[in-house]
Amino acid sequence: MAANIDAAEGLIREAAAGGAKFVLTPEMTSLLETRNGPLLEKTFTEGEDPGLPRFRDLARQLGLWLLIGSLPVKISADRLANRSFLIGPEGQIVARYDKMHMFDVDLDGGESYRESKSFEAGNAPVLAPTPWGPVGLTVCYDLRFPYLFRKLALMGARMLAVPAAFTKATGQAHWHILLRARAIETGCFVLAPAQCGEHSPGRETYGHSLIVSPWGEIVDEAAEGPGLIVATIDLNEVDKARQKIPSLEHTRQIGKA
Repeated sequence: MAANIDAAEGLIREAAAGGAKFVLTPEMTSLLETRNGPLLEKTFTEGEDPGLPRFRDLARQLGLWLLIGSLPVKISADRLANRSFLIGPEGQIVARYDKMHMFDVDLDGGESYRESKSFEAGNAPVLAPTPWGPVGLTVCYDLRFPYLFRKLALMGARMLAVPAAFTKATGQAHWHILLRARAIETGCFVLAPAQCGEHSPGRETYGHSLIVSPWGEIVDEAAEGPGLIVATIDLNEVDKARQKIPSLEHTRQIGKA
């Protein structure tokens, strides 16, 4: 954890030095561990987590809005939450969101994941305030459930955060398509910081952090390796996209056949 927290801090400071006012980190910023036993041994309650106070102090020092994509937070002796934290420029926790959809899949080549073995799913969408407008909080696998994104947009979201640790196989196939689709469907900016590289034991993540406009255009994209992207976005583009395609206004309730 210590090495990961140090690496994240370095990139956050670099982003702030480049003029960023809102910085987002990937899912599982402090620890990406797929084995249930070691995961439980290495994790902490929210009050004891070594990363959270570091990140709160960092937001305060730099005067940043900081979204820590998620941390593994122990909520009982054998259960965790995959919890995202939005931290304000005074170091205050503005919002928390627990990932709602658990990544329980079997991929080609023997890749298998059972997130529900260790993690407790969240049960409610979270819309959080920022100086630039409300941001809807999601995490990784949530991306495949468009009803959550539409719900957040109808609640008032103008930005959608999608911190992720997409596998390389699923990322190559679906990452760009899904993020662009969620932006187009909701008329929101989508901000998607992503894990990259090889992780123990044998997991490889896709990377390619993206910023997507409400019209579905890629504003910026990260390179293959660790690093950061910085972009200026105009939230007026949200209104322009929704005026062109007012699909949120055309929402209808679908009843049973």
